[in-house]
Amino acid sequence: MNALRLFYLGFGWLCVGLGFMGVILPVLPTTPFLLVALWAFSKSSPELAEKLRNHKIVGPYIREWQDHGVIPRNAKIIAMTMMTVMGVYFAGFSPLPGWAALLFCAVLVAVAAFILTRPSNPPNK
Repeated sequence: MNALRLFYLGFGWLCVGLGFMGVILPVLPTTPFLLVALWAFSKSSPELAEKLRNHKIVGPYIREWQDHGVIPRNAKIIAMTMMTVMGVYFAGFSPLPGWAALLFCAVLVAVAAFILTRPSNPPNK
């Protein structure tokens, strides 16, 4: 096993671990970490990538994103709610300087725009 493949494999497992923590901690997003893990596994271990794609709980979401760019409606609602709460906190209650809070809120708005412009259902549904 060469060093680059070993790096991708380790990075994939790190992302799986962070994704698992995201299930428990509401401030960490689960799905993006699993998508990055899938990418890393596809470079290091196609078997693990397929195992993640076929997982009984997260597999359907990953496949819908990979195949059709779909973000389910309930995931959009959760994401928008969490981003709104974090935006309000950083804009009004955070000890950050005003420019940093504004920059953070601008990033949240850009991410929200991206999420909201993705389809909620695959083309055949």
